Amino acid sequence: MPKLLSQEQVDAYGRDGYVSPIRVMDEGRANALRARLEAAEAAQGGGLSGPLRHKPHLLYTWLDELVRDARILDAVEDVLGPDLLCWSSSFFIKNASDPGFVSWHQDSTYWGLSEPDVVTAWVALSPSMVANGCMRVIPGTHTLDQVAHRDTHAAHNMLTRGQEVEVDVDEAQAVNIELRPGEISLHHVRLIHGSGENTSGTRRIGFAIRYLPPHVRQVNGAHDSAMLVRGEDRFHNFEDERRPAADLHPDAVAWHRRVAEAHGQILYQGTGRQPYS
Repeated sequence: MPKLLSQEQVDAYGRDGYVSPIRVMDEGRANALRARLEAAEAAQGGGLSGPLRHKPHLLYTWLDELVRDARILDAVEDVLGPDLLCWSSSFFIKNASDPGFVSWHQDSTYWGLSEPDVVTAWVALSPSMVANGCMRVIPGTHTLDQVAHRDTHAAHNMLTRGQEVEVDVDEAQAVNIELRPGEISLHHVRLIHGSGENTSGTRRIGFAIRYLPPHVRQVNGAHDSAMLVRGEDRFHNFEDERRPAADLHPDAVAWHRRVAEAHGQILYQGTGRQPYS
């Protein structure tokens, strides 16, 4: 029996490649997490930029707790199984009237992972609506093999390479994933998805957590790391990541710098660009 999702939701994930919305916390807790994020942004001079956007759960205790949240893990377990690694996390933030967008893409394109047994839990820390650039998905496209992408490096594209699919996307089939604070969506690593710019006066804050089972391995780099968050790792395909002892603890900062650099080399492989430049 599923732990959190209904059987209908589990079936929908298998059929459509996503399921949404899933309530994992009340809005009060989501608002408190948003306040901690915005305090951290202020302390960094106005935002988490560059490598701080990548795997911030290795730097901040409250994000380490979030990637281990029992209800999030229950939902992920319902579609991936009982043994779970947190492979990465990142904020996707669009400020009011922000031209930032995410082109139509599959997450799996440049991640270098051996199998598509990967799911993203997209955690809303603010309302995510059509007006402020919520995620949009093309149902059923997770059943496709890896689709060819082109790198655009477009100025306002929020992806590492500005990558976009080299196939026609029927936007009439797109579904808007609108979420309230404290809700999440789950989507498959091969689902074609994207999002538009924020045309509203409100901020959109999402925290994307990438989970995979331990049998998945990295095939595009000599080194990769992940953190066991539930169950058992009998494969040891990834170096074990360290939990932060305190927010921005010097040991955590040094460890994160090493991990972010190694992961950045995988994500930017073949571009001739340096990670987070």
